[in-house]
Amino acid sequence: MAVTDEEGLARLLKRDGAITVLGVAALCALAWLYVATGAGMGHSAWDMTTLSLFPHKAAAPMAGMDMSGMDMSGMAPPAGWGPARWALVVAMWWTMMVAMMAPSATPTVLLYGRVHRHAQGRAEGLAPTAAFLAGYLLVWLGFSVAAAGLQWALERIGLVSASTLGSQSRWLSAAILIGAGLYQLSPLQRVCLNHCRSPATFLSRHWRPGAAGAVRLGGLHGAYCVGCCWLLMALLFVGGVMNLAWIAALTLLVMAEKVFPGGRWVAMAGAILLLAWGAATLVV
Repeated sequence: MAVTDEEGLARLLKRDGAITVLGVAALCALAWLYVATGAGMGHSAWDMTTLSLFPHKAAAPMAGMDMSGMDMSGMAPPAGWGPARWALVVAMWWTMMVAMMAPSATPTVLLYGRVHRHAQGRAEGLAPTAAFLAGYLLVWLGFSVAAAGLQWALERIGLVSASTLGSQSRWLSAAILIGAGLYQLSPLQRVCLNHCRSPATFLSRHWRPGAAGAVRLGGLHGAYCVGCCWLLMALLFVGGVMNLAWIAALTLLVMAEKVFPGGRWVAMAGAILLLAWGAATLVV
């Protein structure tokens, strides 16, 4: 029996959620692959992670070696920040944000698609979930530009290593750790986290129809996520921007805060840990 266009559309709509999940999963996989292979920075993230976690092991083989005849150009940090370097660093940050934030945003993207179908009816076809996700990720692109600018400034004054992309100052590390811990306990972070944890309330309050409305909603949701997590992302400067262990840990922390039932308690426990870690960094 031939399948009519209406029946085909109905079947496709039933699979809309699965299509969205697969699309986000593919996007995250590509982002993680790009980061793991070095994001165009000249070294793989595995090497950068080892260098960040075990700097003494990286330095040990060099001790006592005659390096006068060795070509060290491949190990030297970039000489300056030209347009190409800026583009690479912004792309690195944005790819990391996609890898870290898209998983925790997936429930909201799926809920948006479901609400859109109920609001517009089946005649409208598939929900513009890609437009919603695009608006969300564009906000994180703006954050990535700001993060790249901060990295440039910190490298310029010598607080962040151009080789490991991590903090070289215990004062900077402690300030970021303590600042992130205090912000986790702040009313502003709580408000932003509540919006991220209550997507149904957010969508009902700010709903706009159509693709343009989807981009606007995604951007607004992204703004709340940035407000919730921006100082957590700054922790990458403490452990090394390309440190895969830190990237994975922060991804899990963000997801636990936003998605898990006890997310608010996770945020508070994280705040206590960060404050204690920051204080220990100053003392040790």
